[in-house]
Amino acid sequence: MDKNVTFAQKNIALLSGRILLSLLFLFSGVLKFMMGPQMAGMLGQVGLPAPHLMVYLIGLCEVVGGLALVAGYQTRTVAVLLAIWCVATGFVAHMGDPLTLLKNIGLAGGFIILAATTPGSLALDWRRRGALASQN
Repeated sequence: MDKNVTFAQKNIALLSGRILLSLLFLFSGVLKFMMGPQMAGMLGQVGLPAPHLMVYLIGLCEVVGGLALVAGYQTRTVAVLLAIWCVATGFVAHMGDPLTLLKNIGLAGGFIILAATTPGSLALDWRRRGALASQN
């Protein structure tokens, strides 16, 4: 197969994977802003301090993390942080729901794979890396 096609397919797959991994965070983050009081009640039930403030901080982190992932900005760092986030929230908020806990652990695995590879050429990291290389 032509190397350019393989390169293009790989980069489209990496972009698609980043988008798919980010969807949960984007949706969940926006939902926290839309349903703040209800979500704060849920956070209070799991014992988080200042749940009415935390719901918006968590929502902001989820939206920013999701957008950074889609853009391919600081991909490795964001992927590691989101992997930790998934495991932590799984064990803090979803211990009573084994399926959601396993979903979070599975997502963490996807983020670890993303952190171990390149975000692809359709990412800000790639463009930044190319700009840095051309300065040397």
